[in-house]
Parts: sequence; C-alpha cells; structure tokens
Amino acid sequence: MLIVCGDPSGDVHAASLILALKRQQPGLRVAAVGGPQCQAAADEFLEDLASRGVTGFVEPLKQLAFLRGLSARLDTFLRERRPAAVVCVDYYGFNRRVLALAKAAGVPAFYFISPQVWASRPGRVAYLRQHVRRMLVIFPFEERLYGDAGVPVSFVGHPLLDLVPVPVAVRPHDGDLVGILPGSRTSELRRHLPVCFGAFQILQAQRRDMRGLLFAAASQPDAAYGVLPDGVTLVRDRSYQQRAALDVAICSSGTATLENALLGVPMVVIYKLSWPTYAIARAIVTVKQIAMANVLAGREIVPELIQNDASAERVAAAVAAILEDPPRAAQMRADLTALRQSLGEPGAVNRAATVILQEL
Repeated sequence: MLIVCGDPSGDVHAASLILALKRQQPGLRVAAVGGPQCQAAADEFLEDLASRGVTGFVEPLKQLAFLRGLSARLDTFLRERRPAAVVCVDYYGFNRRVLALAKAAGVPAFYFISPQVWASRPGRVAYLRQHVRRMLVIFPFEERLYGDAGVPVSFVGHPLLDLVPVPVAVRPHDGDLVGILPGSRTSELRRHLPVCFGAFQILQAQRRDMRGLLFAAASQPDAAYGVLPDGVTLVRDRSYQQRAALDVAICSSGTATLENALLGVPMVVIYKLSWPTYAIARAIVTVKQIAMANVLAGREIVPELIQNDASAERVAAAVAAILEDPPRAAQMRADLTALRQSLGEPGAVNRAATVILQEL
C-alpha cells in the first residue's frame, strides 16, 4: 500500500493510519511519502515531502522541478509495483496529481482527511468523485457534503481526539501565561514570529509578571525560532500538558487552533500569506471564518486577525481584551470544549483502516 501526505500535521495522522493498518492486517507492507513520522512507521520511505513546506498557490512554483520529479517517481512506482491501494492524506495540491496517476495505473485510491472543499473551490468534489474509491472524512458536515454529491464517503471522526486529552480544571499560576504557536512551516515562521514576538513585548510592558511559551513544531529545529524575547521559553510539548495550562494563545490558523479548542484554551488566531497568494485566496475562499473552531461553531468564538490586521499592536490588544475579561475567557473556554462533542468518538484512524481494508 502507498500512503502520500505533504505537511507536518498530515504526517502525524498518516503515520497513525499506517500503524493501524499494520495492526489490523499483519504482514501488510506500506510505502510512504510524508515526513519523519511516516518514515518511522512505513516499511519503505520514498520522500520527505512534509518537511519542505510546499504550500499556497504561488510558492509551489519555486519547487516545480522537485514536484515533477516526485510525480514521475510515483508514476513509475504505481505502474511497476502495483500497490493494493493508494491513500492520500490531506494536501490536495499534490495529491490531486497522485489520484490521477493511481487511476491511470488502475490502483484504487482512498482519501483520508478531505481537502477543504467547503471553504473554496467546490468543483473539486467532481474530480474526487471520478478518482476516489471512498472519502474518509473527519468532520460530520463533510459526510453530508460528499454524500449529496454522490461520492462514496465514511465519517470516521477526528484523529485529534486520540491525541489531545480532555481538558481538566486549569491550575492557578503566578502571572499570565501566554502561548505562541506560529505554525509549522518555514514560511509561516518567517511571517508570524515577528508579529507574535512584537505582540508579546507590548503585552509584557503592560503586565510585568507575564510569561510566554513558544511551542516548537516537531518539523523545525530550535534554531528556526531565532532569538526569543525576554520572558519567552521554547518548549516541545507532545503531551499537551503545558499548552493546557495557558491563559491565552497567539496561534497560527491550522491544526493548532483545533488542538487549542479541544483543550479549551482561549486564543487569538492569526495568519499572513504572501501577497499574491492572499489575493488568490480572497477571490476563491467562500467561508467567513478560517479558524476551525469558528467554522465548526458557525460563529466567531475566537478572534481572527488576517493579513494586514495581523499586526503586533492589534494582536496584543486582542490578547489583552481576553486577559482583562475573565468572564469572557471562561465563556470562550466553555464554547471551545463543547466542540469536542461534534467530532465523533476517539478511534478515527482505526475506523479508517477498517474501512480501507474492508473495501479492498
């Protein structure tokens, strides 16, 4: 079997799926394109795509030669090795090409963690209907969307439910504890770290006893974060215990926002893109909110500051507004933790593995 993913969060979930498949069918051999997590789980690792951070509309052009070369290698792999199936995990920009290669080679394809067709480019649903044996979706509204479009689909639940613990009462601590989660891609660090650090320094000038925790991505070395402001400590928190203790977080839009929601951590969500990518995104994105907590709730639970609005001054003001209003912070925690109930039950990767193996 071949598993293909292309970003750090997809790498985590793809690796979990590989292990679930091998548990349910001992002797199954899995080849993977992904990142370090997939490399550790797979029997054969073809390429570290996740660590390259190829994302957006314009940025992939800079790595076009690499992506074409990888496509050619996968075309050869599919035609010569004839895997039992291909499982694409998120990362539609490249996996769209993988689906075409699989169809041409006569290899059945599955898709775990749907591209966000509900946020932009709904026409992709028709393409998926033509190329995918079954969608394995992680949000309940996606099951309705694909079912109504005639795409075979199974709602398996969200894999984060197996990773993020149920929140407990926050232990009191001295001073305010602010989390900084700037994203996992190098481009995100380049754009978000100055904003996050600037906002923290503004807040610290007003609240002398404030401390900050910068949560490092598994895909990034410590050096990627540069010189930290006074009062900020770099941490690697795989158990989520340090994050659960936060009073508030400054968080890049992405998987971390849903992790924070499941932990009940109040947050201010930011995101900055290159200007060409932002211009394209504005033209095609149809949803009002981008933070998954807000999308799931159908309303704004947490503030979002995008592009020009994501300045150090505005982020600091939004964080201060939460810290200075305990009833608002408590309501935000309650609204966020309530979202867990909408994501199904733990065991998503096990259910996904079962569906794939039964289909085959």
